[in-house]
Amino acid sequence: MTRVSYVEKEQADSKIREAFQRIEERGQTVLNLFKVMANCPHVGLNFLRLGNSILTGEEVPANIRELAILRVGVLAQSKYEVTQHIAIGLKCGVRQKQIDDLAKWSGSKEFNDKERAVLQYTDEVAQNIKVKDGTFNTLKKYFSDHAIIELTTTIGYYGMVCRILVALQIDIEGAKKA
Repeated sequence: MTRVSYVEKEQADSKIREAFQRIEERGQTVLNLFKVMANCPHVGLNFLRLGNSILTGEEVPANIRELAILRVGVLAQSKYEVTQHIAIGLKCGVRQKQIDDLAKWSGSKEFNDKERAVLQYTDEVAQNIKVKDGTFNTLKKYFSDHAIIELTTTIGYYGMVCRILVALQIDIEGAKKA
């Protein structure tokens, strides 16, 4: 059970209420993560904006973005994050076998060289922050500076998301309470 309250649309700050309304108008669910972030309206609104910017993307292919997000979730042991992004990843072209092998990706044959470069980079950014020159040089073979900034921002953002989810014990939507 979450350690902080969920703010429902009716109780939310007006800017958050408008954001929740837009989510609902798109036929989407206002996630518990967003309801928690609504406790802090200014940060919460900008948190949503940055997340939407990342998910819209510019240069990083959606399947690559989702592999990185899922790997961050696996590394952070965030069941919520992984659960949310499995469906998104599958829609974006990530294969179920890849999802199944994310915990042991380096020994899997399910990933091509480009995906391996992304996963190695994700591991180093998420776990060490510092990235080895060899890892970066390999990534640079596949991506522009623009895409590398986008990918790095994605990894950092979802690392933050996982920290919020895990530290605050946010419930997965529809999960039975213990």
